[in-house]
Amino acid sequence: MILLEACSNSVRSSIEAQKGGASRVELCDNLAEGGTTPALSQIELSRKYLHIKLYPIIRPRGGDFLYTDIEFETMKLDIHHCGKTKCDGVVIGILNSDGSIDKARNKELINIAHSYKMGVTFHRAFDRCNNLKEALEDIIDLGCERILTSGGKKTALEGKEIIRDLIKQANDRIIIMPGAGITENNISELVETTGLKEFHGSFRNRYDSDMKFIIENIDSYQDEYTMLLTDKNKIKQAIKNANTANKLIN
Repeated sequence: MILLEACSNSVRSSIEAQKGGASRVELCDNLAEGGTTPALSQIELSRKYLHIKLYPIIRPRGGDFLYTDIEFETMKLDIHHCGKTKCDGVVIGILNSDGSIDKARNKELINIAHSYKMGVTFHRAFDRCNNLKEALEDIIDLGCERILTSGGKKTALEGKEIIRDLIKQANDRIIIMPGAGITENNISELVETTGLKEFHGSFRNRYDSDMKFIIENIDSYQDEYTMLLTDKNKIKQAIKNANTANKLIN
C-alpha cells in the first residue's frame, strides 16, 4: 500500500485530508513560502481532531535554511511544544552555509523529538544541498525516518530519475518521499519511474467564501473571497491512482 502525506495549511484542511484517506498530515502555515511553523492553536486542534499521524513543520521563517542562534532556539522550543501536544513527529532541516547538512544542530533537534518518542522527517532543505548522495548518508546517520525531496529539481516529476536513484541508494534504510508538484493526475508516472512507497502533496482546491456582503475595488475577489483548502476527493483519487500503478508494476 502506497501512503499519502498531505501538506495541510489549517485544521480544516487536515480534517479533509483525513477524510480523503491520507495517512499523515504535515501541518504548515504560509504554504506560499514553502511552509513555516503553524500556530500552537492549529497544532493542538489538529491533534484533537485527527486520528492519523500529525507532523508539524519546524521552520521559523521562509527563505533559506541557514538559521541564527535565536531562530535555532525558537525551533527547539517549537519541538518541545509539539512533543507536549502529543504529535507523532516533526519536520526539520538545517544547512550549513556551504550547502552541507548541519549535523550538529539537526542532531540536537532530533534528540529533542526522540525524547518525546516523535519521528523526524527531513524536509526539502535536502534539495538545496551541494551533494544529494552525501546528504542522504548524513541524514540516515542522524536518525531521520524519511526525506521529502523533489530530487533537487523544481518538481518531483522533473527529478524523478534522481529520486529513483536516491531510493536505490537508501536501500530501505530511510524512506525517500517525493513531493513538489505532485497531483492525482501525474502520480502514476512517478510511481512507475521511482518505485516510491510514500508521496507528499497539498492536493488543494479553491473554494468560495460564504460571505454575502462583498466590497469591490479593494482586493481581487480571488484574494479576499476565496481560499485554498485540501480537497478530500483529490486525496482519494491520488491514493487510488498510485496504488493502481503500483499493482501494475509488481
